[in-house]
Amino acid sequence: MGEMVRVLVVDDDEAILSLLGSYLAREGFEVQTAGDGEAALAAARTSRPDVVVLDVLLPGLDGLEVLRRLRAEGEPYVILLTAKAEEADRVVGLELGADDYVTKPFSPRELVARIRAVLRRGRGRAEVPEAPLVFPRLRIDPARREVWRDGERVYLTPLEFDLLRALASFPGRVWTREQLIERVWGHDYFGDERVVDAHIKELRRKLQDDPARPSFIGTVRGVGYRFVDEPR
Repeated sequence: MGEMVRVLVVDDDEAILSLLGSYLAREGFEVQTAGDGEAALAAARTSRPDVVVLDVLLPGLDGLEVLRRLRAEGEPYVILLTAKAEEADRVVGLELGADDYVTKPFSPRELVARIRAVLRRGRGRAEVPEAPLVFPRLRIDPARREVWRDGERVYLTPLEFDLLRALASFPGRVWTREQLIERVWGHDYFGDERVVDAHIKELRRKLQDDPARPSFIGTVRGVGYRFVDEPR
């Protein structure tokens, strides 16, 4: 039997912490809670959680700043808790490297499904190293999880890397948002398909790829996206 998955729940609402802590523990997770951003970072450094469930609206250090620091210090999966009116925060959170978000109010059952979905992605779990994907201007190394554009390293979040690798593995193939979600996020992802658009936007920014004249990721209007570069 494998080790228990460690989940850190961060929210300033004690009722939510109590509810989620009890429910997640019953579902077999090892749960730790924190009521503010500073406490969350301290707990993350000590316990090294596999998943962080992070409220955006926290007193003092807000959830987005906590997310920035988590991403600078490690690679836990991060699921944001947001309110319906916080669409801008959701987009920023996804651009900062959040793996998913849940909109309040939500059911603990939905959150558990989201946690299990992100865990199924299995970062770095491949046993046989994949050969690098080499293009005239881009090199993607799955074994090292590194991306190089015109000889310069491009730093991506784990989810951004998985999304780029999925597209680049089949140059020219048109992917719908639904297909990309199934391949990268998992077939039981519950969220909005626009999560794909947010991550594509951030990928393009980091790759310096002009969507009007794409070198790497093209938009197929009304359908989805495709990788436009041709392998060497």
